[in-house]
Amino acid sequence: MKLMFIGAAREVTGSCHYLNACGKHILVDYGMEQGQNVFENVDLPVEAPLIDYVLLTHAHVDHSGMLPLLYAKGFRGQIFTTEASADLCSIMLRDCAHIQMQEAEWANRKAKRSSEVKAVEPVYTMEDADGAIRHLVPCSYEQDVEVCDGIRIRFSDVGHLLGSASIEVWISEDGVDRKIVFSGDIGNKDQPLIKNPKYTETADYVVMESTYGDRLHSSEKPDYVKELAEIIQTTFNRGGNVVIPSFAVGRTQEMLYFLRKIKEDRMIEGFPDFQVFVDSPLAVEATGIFHKNQLECFDEEAMELVNKGINPITFPGLNLSITSDESKAINFDMTPKVILSASGMCEAGRIRHHLKHNLWRPECTILFVGYQAVGTLGRTIVDGAKEVRLFGEPIEIRAEIKTLVGLSGHADKNGLLEWIGAFKTRPKMVFVVHGEDGVAESFVQTLIDECDLDAYAPYSGTRYDLASGTFDYEAPPVRIVPKKKSVSDVFSRLIAAGQRLMGVIKRNEGGANKDLAKFADQINSLCDKWDR
Repeated sequence: MKLMFIGAAREVTGSCHYLNACGKHILVDYGMEQGQNVFENVDLPVEAPLIDYVLLTHAHVDHSGMLPLLYAKGFRGQIFTTEASADLCSIMLRDCAHIQMQEAEWANRKAKRSSEVKAVEPVYTMEDADGAIRHLVPCSYEQDVEVCDGIRIRFSDVGHLLGSASIEVWISEDGVDRKIVFSGDIGNKDQPLIKNPKYTETADYVVMESTYGDRLHSSEKPDYVKELAEIIQTTFNRGGNVVIPSFAVGRTQEMLYFLRKIKEDRMIEGFPDFQVFVDSPLAVEATGIFHKNQLECFDEEAMELVNKGINPITFPGLNLSITSDESKAINFDMTPKVILSASGMCEAGRIRHHLKHNLWRPECTILFVGYQAVGTLGRTIVDGAKEVRLFGEPIEIRAEIKTLVGLSGHADKNGLLEWIGAFKTRPKMVFVVHGEDGVAESFVQTLIDECDLDAYAPYSGTRYDLASGTFDYEAPPVRIVPKKKSVSDVFSRLIAAGQRLMGVIKRNEGGANKDLAKFADQINSLCDKWDR
């Protein structure tokens, strides 16, 4: 009865935990790392064909995105998740595969142009994504599921995303019974559309996230509709577009919920019929899945609209862009508009094209509405960069950069404490994961000092014996050493030539002014030609 921490240990993305119980090898999530990785992750302790089951908390790719790779390496077990998460994974994993294949194709074209011969292979293919999807096992909320002899699970709505769940796992092995709860990503309260987190009451062990474990959201509930309307009004008055990098699943639908209200109440003066473009095929499909699962997942406020026959996430003037031609046409129309496009951290997808066309325009606004991981393009822009590179071209940032503060799918420190405080029995240990290094450490201390709990933030590779309640191995941090960029022989020659030029300049000190002026003109002329 062993627990091992693989991913999202002292980091935010790449969630993965390993359970060995009742002779079965089980993963809880198998997510993709995004942004800057600080620590090395250990390999899975067993080969992919030996993994019997995956328990998936929700569909976000930092929890599900490596399932196709697991399939590609030989996994043929069952992936248990909620019904809505299964629906979302059926589109999100295919989208991930599409991105992997596109990026590999682009890298190979670039390699050919630079005479590099090493081919780049995608991390996984569309066939791998389809294979993983076929192994999804949809489960209802609050349904007890017998996974195998000695292991039972139950999913509870944790209010982070459509279909998101905490997972209760009951294990009975060799006369020892243990219950472990995996929080998944705990949702922020009073989010649009989806329900508040449901609390769990008992556990021997808890594995919980700590994304915002060191900060608080605003004590007053922000008026997102009013704030968004003000940003749109100001931008439209300047003649610009509001470009919103938005996660295709979850955040895009929330923004549509706000925009429907803004349009219904005619809050934008002078632009009553303004157009909204959702430029993401994935977001369009995800919006359909939100409709499909509204009865089980929508909150009371959203259901009031549904019961009145009102679709809470559609309205006149909403345009869904599917084809690349439809996407390109958006930026040829100079009428002020709202553009929602993925990815939310600007790392891939059509949003990069919209940034290329709008970042340099001072009349436009780039509005960030979600978490930006360290190392992502979105984080670079939010942190105040003056210029970024897109498609090999430097783009000066002149647009207004705004953030919708407080709009978060993650619980803050108080929300996390409220979730763990709902347990009626004191867990033997709380393992803190899914938080940046300092945040995880801080939240552990909070649990110890304020909640009188035993808490621990593991590094990747840490192993714990659930039966005896002892560590088998406490892994040390293994930091990733950034690889130095190699300098080509030709570029080395260029550097040497520049150094020689400086030597020639110094040796001509004291020469005739006429000759030195001519020499300076020649150097400046050469610089003008190559300074690009």
